[in-house]
Amino acid sequence: MLGLVGKTLTALGLHMESHKRAYAVAFPVVAFLAFVFFLLLPPFGFPTGTTITITEEATFRETARMLEEQNVIRSALVFEVIARVGRADKDIQAGRYLFLEPVGLSTVVYRLANGISGIPTVSVTFPEGVTARQMAFILKEALPEFDADTFITEALPYEGYLFPDTYKIEIDATPTEVIEQMTGTFSQKFGTLTFSRITSGRSPRDIVIMASLIEREARGLEDGRVISGILWNRIDAGHPLQVDAVFGYIKETATYSPSLADLEIDSPYNTYQNKGLPPGPISNPGLDSLKAALDPANTDYFYYLTGRDGEMRYAITFEEHKQNRALYLD
Repeated sequence: MLGLVGKTLTALGLHMESHKRAYAVAFPVVAFLAFVFFLLLPPFGFPTGTTITITEEATFRETARMLEEQNVIRSALVFEVIARVGRADKDIQAGRYLFLEPVGLSTVVYRLANGISGIPTVSVTFPEGVTARQMAFILKEALPEFDADTFITEALPYEGYLFPDTYKIEIDATPTEVIEQMTGTFSQKFGTLTFSRITSGRSPRDIVIMASLIEREARGLEDGRVISGILWNRIDAGHPLQVDAVFGYIKETATYSPSLADLEIDSPYNTYQNKGLPPGPISNPGLDSLKAALDPANTDYFYYLTGRDGEMRYAITFEEHKQNRALYLD
């Protein structure tokens, strides 16, 4: 009997010893996993409601350290590991990010890798043919806190390259950011016309300037192509373009019908006084006008006008043009 009891106690002791060893091994593993889980949680003092900026120049590691310093994450090292494991380390996007509530590290990685800023946006539409100054007024109306004056100063050198479209603009966007958004869209759209640009024999700048004139003069792609053909004909023949729309740009008004006195205005944009294209675009053209500038109609016309009925009238000679004026305009 004692032998049996002794064997039982011995077995029990071995069993308990086995449990102790298992516990001794499991505890560090559990503790480590708990610590890692802790590091994945939002840190105390998470910057809720504060905009975090990741610059273009920041490296992946610098971004991780910055996020830790600003209490967005608990550990830069764990951020790096999680991002690399998820193959998101190469996808982290520069920009401003807003977190309206504390989020875990994995959510931070996901949002940064997908460029989800969290900043509310406003839909802003710029009609084709508007100028940089007119765009500033549109932006100010949509975003009351927007710095319209700075936008005008920064945008004027990009006149013609601010592609007119509907944009989702962040409510705290700076003028520089809006300009970058619009010029980026222009590059993308204009890039689709690469082949035509090469075959046209015209410089990209000349194409944009011509398109800006067509945008304010034509009514649709087909009329635009004819007007494009006429204006290129006049340039090639050494005639002044005599485009009335330039006076709206000179006078800084949306529309303007020049008087005889206006035709004498001393301005490099005055296409009655100066031959060739004006020194820069007079509007921001849409895609159809760019296409028309690149692909003009093959025409013998040298003159055009818009009649009282809104229809375009074309002429080869000045005498025919005067007849069109008498019939459809005067």
